[in-house]
Amino acid sequence: MQNITRQKFLKQCLGIGTLLTFSPNFAWSAENDDHFFEKVVKANNQEVEKLLKALEPDITDIRRRLGFDFANLSAALAEPTSYFYQKENLVPFMSKILHFLIKYQKTDGTLDLGNLASPPDTAFILEPLCVADAILRKLTMPSLSEVKGLLKDFILKSGEAMRTGGVHTPNHRWVISAALARINDLYPDKKYVKRIDEWLSENIFMDADGHYLERSMIYGEVTNNCLITMARLLKRPKLYDYVRKNLNMTYFYIEPNGEIVTNDSRRQDQFIGMDVLPFYLDYRHMALHDNNATFAAISKQIEATKGFEEKTMPDMLAFFVEDLELRKVLPKPAKLNTNFEQFFKTTNLVRIRREDTTLTIFGGTDKPTIIGSGRSTSPNFFSFRKGEAILKYMRFSTDFFSTGYFRSDEVKKEGKKYILSQRIEAPYYQPLPEKFKRADGNYKHSPSTDGRFWNKMDFQNRPQSNIKSIETIIAIEEKNGSAELNFQVKGAENVKVTIEFCFKEGGQFIGLKQLDALNNYTLENGIGEYQFGKDSIKFGEGTFKHNKLRGLEGEMYTSHFGSLRTDGMHVFLTGITPFVHKIKLS
Repeated sequence: MQNITRQKFLKQCLGIGTLLTFSPNFAWSAENDDHFFEKVVKANNQEVEKLLKALEPDITDIRRRLGFDFANLSAALAEPTSYFYQKENLVPFMSKILHFLIKYQKTDGTLDLGNLASPPDTAFILEPLCVADAILRKLTMPSLSEVKGLLKDFILKSGEAMRTGGVHTPNHRWVISAALARINDLYPDKKYVKRIDEWLSENIFMDADGHYLERSMIYGEVTNNCLITMARLLKRPKLYDYVRKNLNMTYFYIEPNGEIVTNDSRRQDQFIGMDVLPFYLDYRHMALHDNNATFAAISKQIEATKGFEEKTMPDMLAFFVEDLELRKVLPKPAKLNTNFEQFFKTTNLVRIRREDTTLTIFGGTDKPTIIGSGRSTSPNFFSFRKGEAILKYMRFSTDFFSTGYFRSDEVKKEGKKYILSQRIEAPYYQPLPEKFKRADGNYKHSPSTDGRFWNKMDFQNRPQSNIKSIETIIAIEEKNGSAELNFQVKGAENVKVTIEFCFKEGGQFIGLKQLDALNNYTLENGIGEYQFGKDSIKFGEGTFKHNKLRGLEGEMYTSHFGSLRTDGMHVFLTGITPFVHKIKLS
């Protein structure tokens, strides 16, 4: 309906700014589940009413949303219980969308959607358009003749782009393959299946815990959806194995309020987060396909999540009309585990839940730290939640040669404690040996051996001296829903260190000192408290030995005037090395 850019599309998928409720308490009955489809139809009716107004003016932007707009109109037209069933006034709007897309379709079949002439971005819009084609071919309304012809032309032309086009990222292979599976289902041709098999021959990676290559919740869901589509339409049930494993793992990443932990992602969600809503059809499909009571329970919880009716349900009818299996009553839900401790060793992430209290520990960034899409770089090593009171993250920084935020080399479990650690060395460089000297003085442009900076100094061939080092160890232990963090920093002396807390905006502090008007606070000593609604988090001991709070990201960011600061209420505890400090949260 609305004009949505690629960036806005991602934000909607991620649920930015939405407070969710993900309650384990819900009432189930076959009758209630049977009424669910009625709600899906109603949500579609409301969406179509908005569309008829929104599509009155000329369409001005190519956007993925147009595919769902078209699918929503098609579903309303085809569903007998819909208010818009076979209403002729929908057809001109459907024609309008197709004429616009065809006008801007490139000669190779692609669209400019986020990226220029992009096969994978075109594949994303093909999913709802192909669903609509499957729906419309069952209708015999004469007025749909032109629409059906235009839709076929667009899909087949795009199909050539899918069959020959390239990709940028791992999930793009499966997005294109799923689009080809849908096209082949509508217009069977061995050439489409041949291209799918070519991509699949690269094999699908999944680690021992259930992560795909990108370790991303956004693109994990995208991949699940694609594999379900291929498994269903190409009759390749083995593809479901990946989906099952990923969905089983994903449950442990879901917070009680419906948000999903993304610390270990290699994509943009590692910093902007997301919610569970996009996973709904994945869980529902697998619950029905496998008669899986756990997936049914997660499906019901997603239905009860705030935002589901407004954000997810309006686009669902087309999928329920195209795939009648989705209309079936879910299995009776199992009782979900809300008291667990899970150590995901492949990404060095720990999740602990005690009912509505959760802890997340992370120490699995990609090394060396290189800032770029496709690498895990989040410095958020810890988070703590008690109901509505949310410590979004903790970070730790030193001003040791401007190396910035602590990023643990790994996570080790010792008894009941999880140990994060990092050792950094910073050398000085001696003159080059005679055999490496150049007459013109023009030496290799290279990075320093510690990766902090570049210069034309041929660092790799220089002897080192005056090597300084710093070692940070953070031991974290959960105790009946509380957390204890012990910090120890040794090595170089008189180094400034900073512990940063970021609490969810909108709360209030008790016992803290406000440092400025920018939502920056400190706890100079004793215990402080953060309150949000009926819940609170107590934390301390406080300490404040210096006020150097700028440039915590380190030279890698500050040399480009970059920042990793996020929205929230920030608390800074500071000290000087050698540094030993204990923090308790409860």
